[in-house]
Amino acid sequence: MDEDKNRLDTALVIAFGGPDKPEDIRPFLAQVTKGRVPPERLEAVARHYELFEGKSPVKEVTCKQAEALETTLRNEGTPLPVCVGMRNWHPFLKDTIGQMKRAGVKGAVAVIMSVYQSRSSWDQYKEDVARAIDHAGGGLRVVYTEPLFDQPEFLEAVSIRVRQCLEEIPLRHRPSAHILFTAHSLPFSDPQVEVYEKQVHDSAASVASILGHPHWQAVYQSRSGRPHDPWLEPDVNTVLRDLGAHEVKHVIAVPIGFVCDNIEVLYDLDIEAMDTAKKAGVTFHRAKTVGDHHLFIKALARLVLEAVKDCQKGE
Repeated sequence: MDEDKNRLDTALVIAFGGPDKPEDIRPFLAQVTKGRVPPERLEAVARHYELFEGKSPVKEVTCKQAEALETTLRNEGTPLPVCVGMRNWHPFLKDTIGQMKRAGVKGAVAVIMSVYQSRSSWDQYKEDVARAIDHAGGGLRVVYTEPLFDQPEFLEAVSIRVRQCLEEIPLRHRPSAHILFTAHSLPFSDPQVEVYEKQVHDSAASVASILGHPHWQAVYQSRSGRPHDPWLEPDVNTVLRDLGAHEVKHVIAVPIGFVCDNIEVLYDLDIEAMDTAKKAGVTFHRAKTVGDHHLFIKALARLVLEAVKDCQKGE
């Protein structure tokens, strides 16, 4: 009986979600903001999505990550099916968890695909899972993996992405290139803002140490909300202008706070920050997100296996 109680049948990968086509944009943004963002700001963000034909890469990449995770778990001798549930778009968590319940799943190990912990990037995911379980009639046990920010394989995968950019820079300029590790900004009203900020700094420092590169900084992007409310800074665009004023020639933007491309990476970095860098006279390089890099998938698999073992021990 105890063994059945502690058994985990499935892994559940939980991501933010994103629209699939133009007509999804505004319903998706309404789902995300729930009336907390002024209509004019919502329209501005909608236009960002329209530049990419209304399709976010999040669903496609997350499903690839889940498939790779399932394969890796099977190869490690723990053949768990891996499901995908999104907070803000299809497949919604309530639908995925409903399907899991109907399939007879009793326990799941959940992987939140947010690198850092805060109310909005971690706690709200757990709350949405709890609501989805209640909606499905209860009876599903969920345990969560540890966060990603300090996992060795994740940090190594990020380092590899940065090295790829460094190799694009002429050899004589590489030592003076500046690495900007970017994460989504967070309002100071978030009760975990200090935890979040420390995790951002720690992961950035770890990657810089792996690379042995002295010129780096943790910066923030994609802030929203009311202009007069304090959010984490400095903003990546402000830093780019400052570096240009100091005649820095090459900058590498590393979206370390994102495990796959989304519109905030594609627009806020590849369009807006790149334009800022160009005007500042700085050559802009953008590192790839970890995506389904095998080392990142290895990190996910190890976290899942650790959660399974802990559960089997009754912890």
